[in-house]
Order: sequence, then C-alpha cells, then structure tokens
Amino acid sequence: MAVDESETSERDEERAQSAAPAETDAAPPGVSPTELAERLAAIESAVAEFHRRSAHRESVIDRLHEENQRLRGGLYRTILDPVVTDLMRMYDALRREADRLTEEGDPAVGRLLESFADDTLLMLERCGLEEFTAQPGDPFEVGRHAAAAVVPVDDEALDNTVAEVVATGFVERETGRVRRPVRARFHRFTPAEPTASESDGAGGGTSDADAVADAS
Repeated sequence: MAVDESETSERDEERAQSAAPAETDAAPPGVSPTELAERLAAIESAVAEFHRRSAHRESVIDRLHEENQRLRGGLYRTILDPVVTDLMRMYDALRREADRLTEEGDPAVGRLLESFADDTLLMLERCGLEEFTAQPGDPFEVGRHAAAAVVPVDDEALDNTVAEVVATGFVERETGRVRRPVRARFHRFTPAEPTASESDGAGGGTSDADAVADAS
C-alpha cells in the first residue's frame, strides 16, 4: 500500500513539472491575449521610434560637424590666402634669380638661392599646396594654363601648345582646386607670307587663264 502511495506521489510530481512550463507561457492572470499583443506592439513601436530619433540625432551631429569643418576651412583660407600669395611670388623670384645667376657664371650664389626657393616650396606644401608644371609641346588646358605670351610658329601642329614655362602652378592638395595655373608662352600658328616670286607666279597664272578665256 505504501508503495502505491509513493508511486502516486511521484506521478503527481511529474505531472506538476510538465504543467509548469505551460503555466509560465500562459498570459498573466487577468490579461487577455489581445491585450498582451497590443502591449507588445506598443513596445515595438517605442523601440522603433527610439532608433529613428537616434538616427536623426546622428545625422544632425554629422551635419554640424561638416558645417564646422567648412567654416574652419574658410577661416583658414581667409587668414592664409595673403601669406600663400606672397610665398608663391617669393618662390618665383628666387627661382628666376637662381637660374639667372647660374647662367651668368655664378653657380654658388645660384645654388644658395635655389635652396631658399626649395624652403619656400616646402612652406607652400605645409599650407596644403602642391606644385605642378607643364612640358613644351603640351596642349593648352583651360583652368590649368595661363598664357603669358605667344610665340609665332609656322608649324600648324604646334599651334596652341606650350613653348616655354614661365612660372609653375599650384593646386590644393585636399580639394584638387587649381590655386594658380601654370604661366607659359604658347605657340601660335602664323602662316608664312608668300614671297614676291610666288605672288608674281600666282598673278601670271591668273592672267593666262583670263587670256585663254578671252580667246575662246
């Protein structure tokens, strides 16, 4: 009899354990499944709204940072523009004088001035500029080249090409904007004027043609 009672109690405990998860999964007392679904939907909506506001806040922060960077860049250019302009002029003057002294037989002073020009170029690079140049024969590029003078040439293939670079150009490293175009002399095609003999020959030909026309 005692054995039967113990077996009965064990079966009751097993049934209670198997029924426990069902009770846990069931809705809280007094809450209908419909009301529970509504509560879950409200929670999901609140979480979605939170993420939306977070994304909007991040976009505002990014936009303000970008505007701040633009303002700082504009202030930087406003302050440094006159300095950069003077540095470019000094670089050109030092480079021209170094070349002149070297050609006139004073290479020691020429090398000294060339070192000063290199130091000036280093200052320009620290200001965010990079030097660029052109080669003889390069075609003219709008925005990157500026004509300092023209050189007449009778070869039409050389028309509108670089003859000689007068001053190198500079471009902004970050934006790629040309700060100063290359100044150079450019070829200009000029047709050769006909010689006197060619003019006489051309005139004689016309007269012969007129004579033939009159005879006919």
